[in-house]
Parts: sequence; structure tokens; C-alpha cells
Amino acid sequence: MKRENIDQLLKVEYHETENCPLKGNQFSFFQIIYVIAGKGSFIINNNIASYSKGSLILLTPEDKHHLEVEEKTELLLVKFSERYVKDYKWNSIDSIGCLLYGASYLSGCILQNKSDVVLVESIVDSLLHGIRHPDIYQEELTLHYVNALIVIAARNISKMRVEHIATNTDKRIVDIINYIQGNIHDPTLLKVSVIAREFGLSETYLGSYFKNQCGETITHYILNYKLRLIEHRLLFSDMRINEIVTEFGFSDESHLNKFFKKKHQMSLTEFKKRKSSIKSVV
Repeated sequence: MKRENIDQLLKVEYHETENCPLKGNQFSFFQIIYVIAGKGSFIINNNIASYSKGSLILLTPEDKHHLEVEEKTELLLVKFSERYVKDYKWNSIDSIGCLLYGASYLSGCILQNKSDVVLVESIVDSLLHGIRHPDIYQEELTLHYVNALIVIAARNISKMRVEHIATNTDKRIVDIINYIQGNIHDPTLLKVSVIAREFGLSETYLGSYFKNQCGETITHYILNYKLRLIEHRLLFSDMRINEIVTEFGFSDESHLNKFFKKKHQMSLTEFKKRKSSIKSVV
């Protein structure tokens, strides 16, 4: 299997093909793919997802994938490294790398918000214009466009990660989810009583409201989201376990291990070693 690297933090490319430009590839970087025209299928980690005009696909480092073209296809490829995601100052977005890695299990179009469709089309048009008609300060403009595209991708993935969220959900549940994700490192702000007070609700109503909208209890959602962040730290960062303990407000390493073992039936060290050995084999 061919493995492709990039020699810069960010690269934007246009491709037109009647064949398969991504067959049997594995990349060491993130890649956002926007389908300008055409149709076919993406096979990502053995999952099949059809694509058509307007599809927005996010591939993460180490994903195994290829493209099967049914009709002549035009693609905009936005490639960016893990270091770009890690080093850029994302202001209010916490753990954007973890959100982007969450796309690997979605394996399909991540553009779910109807209001974002027009935004993405506009950004893609601007990026294409920059490729075809480069001008002074083009690099700076491209960075802004790509950052906007990454934020839109993260926003859509963030909402999709609540697996059973109602299709007619209102803005308040999204605000509650954003509050939880933004304060996930501070256990005192994640108490149901505190969240209920923040949004002017009773604890009882908040509990039933969240479960009706999301299909799971608010406590269950908080625990699962925190676990995903911890898994990401173990797999994709050089953080020590005691640093993760501090980051997420656990009293000590034993407390964190007990929390982690409830889901994985193994310690954090065992999890990291096992996953690292699997990745090295692959």
C-alpha cells in the first residue's frame, strides 16, 4: 500500500479524474475532500460510503481508503498535518484534533448542517479561485479559508458524535453539548446541578430533556466524551498519564485508571501499549 507524506503543513489541490486517484493509499496527514462534481464511492477502513456533488469527506492519518469512480469526478483536496492542527490557536474550540479523529468512524459525508452547505460551497469557490488566479497574499487568504473549513468540519462532527440526537433538535441542546465539551476538563462545572442552573432548568427537566433529545443520559454522554478525549491523548499525543490526570481533574492516577477500566477492562498503560503495537503492525 502506497503511503503519502506532505512536505509542508498545508496544501490545497484540485483533481479531475475518470479513474481512481486515491486507490490503495494511506496518508500521514488529514485530508478534507470536497466533491465538486461526479459520483462514486469511498471505501474507508472497509466501510463503503457513496459520494456525489457537495459531499465533504474527512480522512484522518492512517486511514486506509480508496476511491471508486462511477462518473467523471472533480475534487478539491485540502491536506494538513497533525502538527498544523496541534499548533494552531483555535480559541474556544477544545481538543479539535480529537473531534477530527472522530471522523474515522463516520466514514462518509460529514456535512450535516444545511446552513453549512452554502458556507462550504463559498469557501471551496474561493480556494479554487486562488489556485487558478494566484495573487499577492494568496497564502494568507488560503490559510483563513482552510481554517474556516476545518472549523465547519469540527462543528458537524461534534454534533454527529451524539449518536442518537433528534433530527428536529433545538438550539438549546446544542448549546448544552457545547457547554459540556468546552468545560470537560473541570468536573465542578459538569455536575448536573451546575449545568441545570447555567441553563435555567431544573435537574429533573434537564435529565429528561437531554435523554429525549440525545437518546442517552447526560451523565452517560459526559463520561463517554471524556473517555474519547483520554483515548485520543493516549493514542495521538506524548502526554504522560500524570499530565492527563491533571488535565481532566482526577484526584490521582489510581482514580483515572479505575474510571478508564470500567469501559476498557485494562489500565491506561496497557491500552496505550496494545494500540501502539496494533498501529505498528498495520
